[in-house]
Amino acid sequence: MSNPHHISIEPIAGRVLVTKGEKTIAESRRALALKEGSMAPIVYIPRDDIVMDAMQRTERSTHCPFKGDASYFRLTIGDQVTDDVAWSYEDPKAEVAAIKDHLAFYPGKVDAIVVQ
Repeated sequence: MSNPHHISIEPIAGRVLVTKGEKTIAESRRALALKEGSMAPIVYIPRDDIVMDAMQRTERSTHCPFKGDASYFRLTIGDQVTDDVAWSYEDPKAEVAAIKDHLAFYPGKVDAIVVQ
């Protein structure tokens, strides 16, 4: 029996920028768009293209039966701290292995996620 829950992952053409305040948190030409069912695509950015010095892993974790266990990150810029600004599947299921070593940002917790 086939799984009716469809997930696709495609490269994003162009450059993706993630900003918070005046700071660019991520800039990537290697971002991926994960489309899951009827939900809007989620942008996943390689860790190498993120200012990881400003990110700290939190204690929060969740489980997705289709992708695996998600870890969450807080963003610290100066004295501004934004909890659970992004998540990552550090050991994703084989079907979504392409998102390993990538983070996805919550649009409502950053100022912009722009594809140029």
